[in-house]
Amino acid sequence: MSSVLVAPKHEPVSKPSTVPAPPKRASRPGRSGAWWVERGLALWTALVLGFLYLPIAVLIGYSFNQSRLNITWEGFTWRWYGELLSNKPLIDSFKNSLIVAGASTVLAVLIGTTGAWLLHRHRYRFARAIQALVCVPMVMPEIVMGISLLVLFALAQVDLGHATLILAHTTFCFPFVLVAVQARLQGLDPALEEAALDLGATPWRAFWLVILPCLRPAVVAGTLMAFTLSMDELIISLFTAGPGSRTLPMQVYGMAKVGLNPMLNALSAIFVVTTVAFVLFTEHLRRMAARGADTTFSKP
Repeated sequence: MSSVLVAPKHEPVSKPSTVPAPPKRASRPGRSGAWWVERGLALWTALVLGFLYLPIAVLIGYSFNQSRLNITWEGFTWRWYGELLSNKPLIDSFKNSLIVAGASTVLAVLIGTTGAWLLHRHRYRFARAIQALVCVPMVMPEIVMGISLLVLFALAQVDLGHATLILAHTTFCFPFVLVAVQARLQGLDPALEEAALDLGATPWRAFWLVILPCLRPAVVAGTLMAFTLSMDELIISLFTAGPGSRTLPMQVYGMAKVGLNPMLNALSAIFVVTTVAFVLFTEHLRRMAARGADTTFSKP
């Protein structure tokens, strides 16, 4: 009996059906710690700026208040500005402040710029000690400096007045100019002076024509700082001023001790507006100078 071999039948294997999965719902990205830190810093900055400038805004607003006590708002008026401009003691003290600040700034710039250049250009045996002594007025308490200057003028039998005020203000102003100019000199290329000397310039002409123009930004910054410090100085002025040389801070301090005076609000408002206008004007000049430099270098 013959056997017949029958090949087994292979049933087709069914492929699994590929059904597209439903799209996943996009999850909302969480706020990381950096986001909270950034928002916290922004809030803190806003609080600090408000703490600094909100009192100034209130002061300017109350300078137009009709009330002399400045406790409640009673109406708008220009009265206190008119009385301020007709107040002779305030005007005289403002003139004294301009005279003292102008003279002390000129002396501070001359002494500070010259001293910074000499300390940078020449090597002295006690250069570090001199540098430390120059910086002492910057960190010394003003009341200590005022008393020491008063004792010095008394021992020298010098009458207190404009001259003593100018000397005192120059003493604590010129270190700021010196430090600013020294910082600029540290980044100055020494080859500039050497090239000027090789081309036949004298040391004085090399300094005047080559070095000083490079130091102009530092000199201007030191000048503004010295003038601002002198105009704002009170404690040292109390010890070194004479009867006819009262400065504006001294006059304002004397008026504030008596009580609230709306003229002081008007005076403060004028100073704030003048300062803001000066800063904006300076920024405008800086942008014009930068634009002019870009135009010059872009020309073929």
